[in-house]
Amino acid sequence: MDMTQTADNSSIILDTSQHHDRILILDFGSQVTQLIARRVRETGVYCEIWPFNQADIDRIKDFQPKGIILSGGPSSVTEENSPRAPEGLFDLGLPLFGICYGQQTMVHQLGGRVETSDHREFGRAYVDIKSRTQITQDIWEEGAHEQVWMSHGDRVTSLPEGFSVIGTSTGAPFAFIADEARQFYAVQFHPEVVHTPHGGQLLKNFTHEVCGCAGDWTMAAFRDEAIEKIRTQVGDGKVICGLSGGVDSSVTAVLLHEAIGDQLTCIYVDTGMMRAGESEQVVELFRNHYNIPLIHEDASDKFLGLLDGVSDPEKKRKIIGATFIDVFDAVSSRIGKVDFLAQGTLYPDVIESVSFTGGPSVTIKSHHNVGGLPERMNLKLVEPLRELFKDEVRDLGRALGMPEDFIRRHPFPGPGLAIRIPGEITEEKLEILRKADTVYLEEIRKAGLYDAIWQAFAVLLPVRTVGVMGDDRTYDYVCALRAVTSTDGMTADYYHFDHEFLGNVSTRIINEVRGINRVVYDITSKPPGTIEWE
Repeated sequence: MDMTQTADNSSIILDTSQHHDRILILDFGSQVTQLIARRVRETGVYCEIWPFNQADIDRIKDFQPKGIILSGGPSSVTEENSPRAPEGLFDLGLPLFGICYGQQTMVHQLGGRVETSDHREFGRAYVDIKSRTQITQDIWEEGAHEQVWMSHGDRVTSLPEGFSVIGTSTGAPFAFIADEARQFYAVQFHPEVVHTPHGGQLLKNFTHEVCGCAGDWTMAAFRDEAIEKIRTQVGDGKVICGLSGGVDSSVTAVLLHEAIGDQLTCIYVDTGMMRAGESEQVVELFRNHYNIPLIHEDASDKFLGLLDGVSDPEKKRKIIGATFIDVFDAVSSRIGKVDFLAQGTLYPDVIESVSFTGGPSVTIKSHHNVGGLPERMNLKLVEPLRELFKDEVRDLGRALGMPEDFIRRHPFPGPGLAIRIPGEITEEKLEILRKADTVYLEEIRKAGLYDAIWQAFAVLLPVRTVGVMGDDRTYDYVCALRAVTSTDGMTADYYHFDHEFLGNVSTRIINEVRGINRVVYDITSKPPGTIEWE
């Protein structure tokens, strides 16, 4: 049985990569390490990210990678106690690809020299290709002048024995190096970012041409293998799944149902803070279309009662999270004996939980999930998506035959509309916001912009302003509109609507939604703002 059980016996990790070639990424703390994994997986090759200090040689051998990528990072190899690749890594006989800090520690550990330079490179730069190599075939010819993305202060100043120069830049005389005999390659720039136009192909050449990976890791293959793993793990046990209506929990539920049928029961806790018609859509899709056993628990009165008079955003989130757990626990106790709790945990959550820094991060805002439920209910976890990134979850949904408009839905926060109403929450405010949000999304879809936007929503501000409608004076709420573009939600820019579109939306909202007499558009990026207002 190809599974790994955690020390506390609460979670079993399904390894669906066992029949596929693997690439290992050792993380030295770069903010874009996840992009390396995304680029590698886009080529059909399974990969994992491990903190550099949790990758001993025996563990690496057990993983059986076809090649290893060393990521960038914020440290300097010239500093004492800075990160290093594991002892013995360079003697494994595996192809290696070092990126930025990964290049520097490779050079340093193999006997070359790295120094802090007065000539730093940040942002767009150009590399002059001096010779061809296996990793550059079909993309960069000798003599090419290629755009790349740099972010470094230190630079390599002398090479270890066996290495030669493949490319140079103004600030890095050894911007691209290789020891072809050992299949060691290293670059000072970042091929994983979009600002290096041929970076994705460079990584593909490493995984396919150098490492010999087949590129057969697809969502169709993942689906079939995950189903078998779920059946092996669950046996004849009973599973409950908290269904939010979002993409992650929905794909989890459909995958589990394909695997174990009526051994699965989904629980949809209706907080009363969903968008217009959303609860009805969830029930229709899962109970009536997929015939998945579903308990729809309408606890809206309970949630609204506990939130009465509460305006602090952190208190609102914590009340919603705690109440969700109470309601979910109470509903599950009515089902009878249950063995497993299914969660839509994704790979970025797993990566963050094993960060080599080990330190607590600043809490920007609490997240609403089912944290605490497994221990409280004495259940083991089923987390079939924990190997996947968000875009891969959507691809899995397609492989499962889920409706495209459902798969492409914008993210929706766990606390729902509660955090889109700064200040106190009332039923009246919720109804006003639902109507405004519906109009806004209708106009976005009508303009064909929905898929170009990562997330869009309306916010009802705790501000009233004077207005004039006909001959009457009004004193109503202000509605703020938010729309952002992003790839992962970590950073975001506001969507650049034209003014005619915004004018049309504003007119519709003011004309059709009683209680709003002014509309504004939020043009704040993330950072410094967050995507949600609370």
